[in-house]
Amino acid sequence: MEPMVPLTIAVLTVSDTRTEETDRSGQALVERLTNAGHTLAEKRIVPDDVYRIRAVVAEWIADSDVQVVITTGGTGFTGRDSTPEAISVLLDKRIEGFW
Repeated sequence: MEPMVPLTIAVLTVSDTRTEETDRSGQALVERLTNAGHTLAEKRIVPDDVYRIRAVVAEWIADSDVQVVITTGGTGFTGRDSTPEAISVLLDKRIEGFW
């Protein structure tokens, strides 16, 4: 069995209403990744805005220290939910189930 290789992971919560105090999904992701032995590169919360989401994700994928970006939120059916649309243009290769 191969040893676990820890990764450096950035977590982005997309929400118009969450704060650091109320962002349960983002905090759960941080707790799980650190408990699994990975390193948190950074955690941010941004509103449901295509260009703000895209700017943060673009910044992180350009950072050689960040190996993984995990997003939560902004994936519903309202007009403001736009995470997939924001980041899809940044992907070199699409893998179904992963954005």
